[in-house]
Amino acid sequence: MLQEAIDLQQNAVAELVRKVETKREITFRAPTGSGKTRMMADFMNRILIHNQDVIFLVSTLSKGDLAEQNYNAFKDCADKNIFPKLNAHLISSEISGEESLFIPLDYNVYVLPRDLYKTGGRLMQGAMLNFLHTVTPNLLGNGLNKRIWLIKDECHQATNNLDDLANSFFDKIINFSATPKLNRGQIPDVEISDETAMNVKLIKTIEWGDESDTVETAICKFEKIREKYVNLLNVNPCLIIQISNKDKAEEEWTKIEAILNKTEHQHLKWMSIVDKKDKCRTNDKVGKLPVEKWKEYAKGNASTIDIIVFKMVISEGWDIPRACMLYQVRDTKSKQLDEQVMGRVRRNPRLTDFERLTPEAQKLAMTAWIWGIEPNKGKKSRQVRLFGSPDDITMALKIKTTHLKTLTERRDFDVVEFLQEKSKNDVYHTSIFDLYAKLQRNDNAIRDLCYEYATNAQDWWRFCEHIDDVRKEYDNYVCDYSKSMELTKDNDGNVCEVSFPLTSIYTDNEHYQNISDWVWQRKDGSDKFSFDSEAEREWASILKDISHEDFGTAEVGEPNPHYGQLRTDGTTEPLHLNAKNKYLWGKNFITNSEIKFEYYQNGIHSSYPDFVLKDKSSRIHLFEVKSVNVSNASQFDSEDYKSKIKALRECYKHCSELTDYCYYLPVLKNDVWQITRFAGGEEDTLTIDSFKDSLK
Repeated sequence: MLQEAIDLQQNAVAELVRKVETKREITFRAPTGSGKTRMMADFMNRILIHNQDVIFLVSTLSKGDLAEQNYNAFKDCADKNIFPKLNAHLISSEISGEESLFIPLDYNVYVLPRDLYKTGGRLMQGAMLNFLHTVTPNLLGNGLNKRIWLIKDECHQATNNLDDLANSFFDKIINFSATPKLNRGQIPDVEISDETAMNVKLIKTIEWGDESDTVETAICKFEKIREKYVNLLNVNPCLIIQISNKDKAEEEWTKIEAILNKTEHQHLKWMSIVDKKDKCRTNDKVGKLPVEKWKEYAKGNASTIDIIVFKMVISEGWDIPRACMLYQVRDTKSKQLDEQVMGRVRRNPRLTDFERLTPEAQKLAMTAWIWGIEPNKGKKSRQVRLFGSPDDITMALKIKTTHLKTLTERRDFDVVEFLQEKSKNDVYHTSIFDLYAKLQRNDNAIRDLCYEYATNAQDWWRFCEHIDDVRKEYDNYVCDYSKSMELTKDNDGNVCEVSFPLTSIYTDNEHYQNISDWVWQRKDGSDKFSFDSEAEREWASILKDISHEDFGTAEVGEPNPHYGQLRTDGTTEPLHLNAKNKYLWGKNFITNSEIKFEYYQNGIHSSYPDFVLKDKSSRIHLFEVKSVNVSNASQFDSEDYKSKIKALRECYKHCSELTDYCYYLPVLKNDVWQITRFAGGEEDTLTIDSFKDSLK
């Protein structure tokens, strides 16, 4: 799992902890597949460390066995000592005969399937109220004086019976969902955006299918992707087809079944899961199992099921990372339902070892194909491709990147000798779970070193006992960029050079700028581009003006000073991009980008500069744009932000020496640009005017 993904989750949880101190009810929004359950467990564990009087009641859907999934996840985290404060209990109504339902009192996390607490249910017959009165302070003075914090998992679903108890029993309410209900006041206090989750490879980017594509089009596309998935990812992928719930369902299924029965598709294995067991169908050996076992069987990466047809019964609470395609036949008329079902195909199937995949495999793992759902018009994903002939740009602009060597690449370090020396004063642990949890808290490089060294249980134990010493040695080495930083090389030891990707995606975040003469063109032909912040938009405007300087405006049939000949249809054909006295520049959209530089901050991270410019003297300039304004002033002053900026400064200083490029940290503060430049291993400060002069 990439360190950036781990940091994103941990930072979101830290922000949740801060927010809950000041508000009674808070909402956390994160896309499906971003690790919401794990972050929920982390949040509860952090609270319980400092608040022994808190009990969590986690209300979750009974659909899709989500309650049991959450319970098992919490229990697993506790058993492995990852979040050891969690002591979970799954509330159940399964009792025999006339025995009264009782909820035990010696746990601190109670998982409640929402549908158990409804009119007529056994919990409504006194068991829940008895439990709440017993654990909270009451008028008789015999309560346990605990504070109950209610967590609403999938909070977009109504929990009316629990809401009626809120004022009497719940000290805090924390809403979790990928699609919170804004009209119920569930406005996110903490949010992980889809774009952010995509950038750290937690969830896939979406490739939207054409409106004219049929179900059979999707099946044929799936068959082409299937072989690549197996060969590159060692995962059997699957296509999910969603049909209507009621009247149209049988008609839709009949048409799909006819396609699947065609000779060219009969090798595919499929299952149809609907609300009634006797209506569920399959052509696979899974048919020998009870229907309730089918979904579990279909989840695994080695499952033989190629196509899953379903109604709404698996729209929530079902993790199937191997699913990579979705064709929606039904028209839900609900953006929330669309978001939930899209979440089924957006999980990363190789999340835990993603960094070990080849670039081709990574791109495949991070793509989801979706038909039948209209892209979100609120913040739409825009597809872009390199202008004109992509080869012209990728040949004209080549970037050397940097890599941080780990401890195993240090020539004078021998882990065997190191641990033998440390073992002279052995420390003894009584629990293998403590050691395992300690190992899991370290980043990928340390864990890899452990398993490279350990050939047996004794070696593993020795490494984990001295993991703090190994980590200290590792940190000291990696943080010394003069030793650890090097130019990225291929397997033959040759320095690699990368360029902009052929295609990319960005989220429309407003902050618009019209640009017709840079490296990108939008798929829809528009020259209106969006940027992540006003500071980025302004910096794009500055680079645009610089690239136009001294060139004037090209007329039809005349040479375009930046790209070449302007056609009569208004388009341009890139020519002579290697010529001197020309500027070449573009936004470094993160999706598919290889223009990145590694730095260290409690783990190895990658910095993707916001902009890349090749000036008229063929010098390379890279820009990481920041801003300080009223809305983010507190964030700018935070310790996390200062630590990151410090790490970037050290990184760019050494990068500039290795690559001979210029790196910049332009900061917009009170409408004034403060620009730090790193060149040849030296640091200086520029004004906007002196920056422009330096490019002449």
